[in-house]
Amino acid sequence: MTAVATSRAATASSPTPASVSLSRLTLTDFRNYTALRLEVDPRPVVLTGPNGAGKTNLIEAISLLNPGRGLRRAALAEVTRQGAAGGFGISARLGTPAGDLDLGTGIQPATAGEPERRLVRVNGANASGPAVMAEHLSLVWLTPAMDRLFVEAASERRRFLDRLVHGVDPGHARRVSAYEKAMRERSRLLREGRNDPRWLGALEDTMAGHGIAIAAARRDLIARLDAALALGSSVFPTADLAIDGLLEGWLGETTAVDAEDRFRARLAANRGRDAEAGAATSGPHKSDLQARHVQRDMPAALCSTGEQKALLIAIVLANAKIIAARRAQAPILLLDELVAHLDRVRRQALFDEIAALRAQAWMTGTDQSLFDDWGDRAQFLAVLGGEVVVDRKP
Repeated sequence: MTAVATSRAATASSPTPASVSLSRLTLTDFRNYTALRLEVDPRPVVLTGPNGAGKTNLIEAISLLNPGRGLRRAALAEVTRQGAAGGFGISARLGTPAGDLDLGTGIQPATAGEPERRLVRVNGANASGPAVMAEHLSLVWLTPAMDRLFVEAASERRRFLDRLVHGVDPGHARRVSAYEKAMRERSRLLREGRNDPRWLGALEDTMAGHGIAIAAARRDLIARLDAALALGSSVFPTADLAIDGLLEGWLGETTAVDAEDRFRARLAANRGRDAEAGAATSGPHKSDLQARHVQRDMPAALCSTGEQKALLIAIVLANAKIIAARRAQAPILLLDELVAHLDRVRRQALFDEIAALRAQAWMTGTDQSLFDDWGDRAQFLAVLGGEVVVDRKP
């Protein structure tokens, strides 16, 4: 069931504004929402309701206001409401220190002459692509699907790390996209046996330049995260992080220029091997994020599910603090079904950390009572079958 839903959360006296906050969210044919116009104030937002009501759909929509496929990693066609004639649309008004800014995205459905493509608009004008959105809005999220991050494939941890990096450095998303595009083209040429040294050399030059920049940005963030985690709350465990990768290791031994030359030479030498493999066998796309629970002196992968979740929360909070310091604005946090797995001490600590950051967090849950410690520091909305209404007033 879908319906048009509009609500304005009541404002308690004068809430402390976040550096950047979402004040209006408009959805068209997105998941179970035919049309929604939701208005909120800068405080954290608590979304409660039964499973399947559309809570996660709302924060997924917000997550698509950044590069990538959002917090569910769904194909764009999958998020369009079933039965809708065209693609979906998401638009948001952001309150920023420089004034209001409108950010929007959606898809232009495939036609006979054109493939499906993603559209991005900033203040109503078409933008060059999704990477532009990271320049205006920083998002950090945690979802139940991430609970097994430390025991899943390395690609999931690498994607998680890169998302943390481009929260701090918006240009990171462009570099990763450019690297992957050149890598795919090089692999295609090698598979087809088209061994033009000038063409391959140009692609490898692009891969070398962007690859080293990607590795350097990861190393820089890991160092900053370790420093921030060491100063973290005693309620959440301390994580000791490292990046296991060829290029990242080289950067620990030599200069960026030398590492770039070395990677370029490695790519040229590996053409035959990569042609057989059907893909590049070396590069930052093979790196892995490693984490240890400091207090237990144990790899994160061997910790309990609860300890792994607490480590993830500590990492995300540390990353949010780094973003706030580097960009002079706290990121918007998207926390899906998180607090149900925390005891009250950790829930209170999480809420206090968010409040201290002056961040607008969007939090979902089925039990509103778990959010009671927010009091009037947050706004409460109820979600049910495509409708969103003010749940209670302070």
